[in-house]
Amino acid sequence: MKPVSVGGAAFGEQTWNNRALFGLLWPLIVEQLLAVAMGAIDTVMVSSVGEHAVSGVNIVDNINNLLVIAFGALCTGGAVVASQYIGRKDYANSSLAAKQLVYSVVLISLFTMTLAVLLRRPVIRLVYGSIEDDVMNSAAVYFLFTGLSYPFLALNNANAALFRAAGNSKVPMSIAVLVNIINIGGNAFFIYVLKIGVMGAALSTFLSRIIAAVITTVMLVRNRTSPISLSGLHHVRIARSMIKNILNVGIPSGLESSMFMIGKLLTQRIFAVFGTAAIAANAIASLVNSFSFMPGTAFGLALLTIVGQCVGAGDYQEVKKQVFKIMKIAYISLIIISALTYVFMEPLVSLFNLSREAHEAAKSFLRVHCISMGLGWAMSFVLPSALRAAGDARYVMIAASISMWTVRVCFSYLFAFTLGFGPLGVWLAMGADFFTRGASYFLRWIRGKWQGKQVIRNEE
Repeated sequence: MKPVSVGGAAFGEQTWNNRALFGLLWPLIVEQLLAVAMGAIDTVMVSSVGEHAVSGVNIVDNINNLLVIAFGALCTGGAVVASQYIGRKDYANSSLAAKQLVYSVVLISLFTMTLAVLLRRPVIRLVYGSIEDDVMNSAAVYFLFTGLSYPFLALNNANAALFRAAGNSKVPMSIAVLVNIINIGGNAFFIYVLKIGVMGAALSTFLSRIIAAVITTVMLVRNRTSPISLSGLHHVRIARSMIKNILNVGIPSGLESSMFMIGKLLTQRIFAVFGTAAIAANAIASLVNSFSFMPGTAFGLALLTIVGQCVGAGDYQEVKKQVFKIMKIAYISLIIISALTYVFMEPLVSLFNLSREAHEAAKSFLRVHCISMGLGWAMSFVLPSALRAAGDARYVMIAASISMWTVRVCFSYLFAFTLGFGPLGVWLAMGADFFTRGASYFLRWIRGKWQGKQVIRNEE
């Protein structure tokens, strides 16, 4: 299987050997780590405005995560369709699929933007109920500008997915670095110099997303000879059957993500029952989690590209070989990260000013996390990317939803209240969810039913 990349040296010249794989993986890992690190820095900078600002931004970020799920799902569908065409060396259709993704994601993001901007206060009240006036005002301002940025966020995410589909992960990483520099610099200028508080943080995010969307779009439009090009984007041509193919992968992925987020919100309510110490301990343990998961997330993104191209070429032996290779790397990496987290757990938790009760609770959460992540996370969150790229997204959605609601949600309440494990029960249920969904994906993979799925169909 010979990968191709937009503007890269891999254009039809080399197989997915270790060097090519490393070239795809390291920018993905850096990009994911940047996203988490910059989110933490953002929070620190906004905290200088006051607790009401941090609370308002946090409230909106949680809502934003729910609203932008559709963007990510469409990007997954578009990346799979485009990468399969690249595997076939059908670059005319890979570029056409790219344009369909852009049209679809911009249209949906404009609709979402309109709802978010016009109904931002009712939406905040619907999700969080009655909150203090200063928090509401901060949240409303932040929601206004982040809502206006949805189309640019969606367009940049789509463009990044298209670059990755062609095997070029360096461009999205470079853009991520640029965006984060602009965002931090903008925060410093608007918050510390102009002193416009939450509005400054929102403006910084808004401007950085515009710049990223413009740069990536121009790059793809100018790539006229590459496997994925947006040249002629303004000459709108709607290929309904191709959009349907994108949605056949995107809709199950979106529903899966939605069920995951809703289920996660339901389990988070348990910590509130056990008081402030439980909430704080969960927040710190979750922050550590977010860093440890990032390499695994990068492996999943890599599988979308590699499996999509190999399936498009009809080379299922190469698919199995590459999936085995990446899963092995994922397990080794996550086991090492889990071991290091376990060994250095005390100094990690001590970085935060927690009460003794919260400190010990955070460590107990992390002990469970280290075991479950090292043994079960790769199978439950990396392997399904291979199934999606092969066209088996519906099975992934069904298996994930069943596991989420029957194991993670139900067992969280069972362990926490009925069996008396308290807030630790949520983390035990999360680990059980990893193993349950991971087992279902593994069985699906070894039985080979994913090989009978089809993503690319006859186009208009």
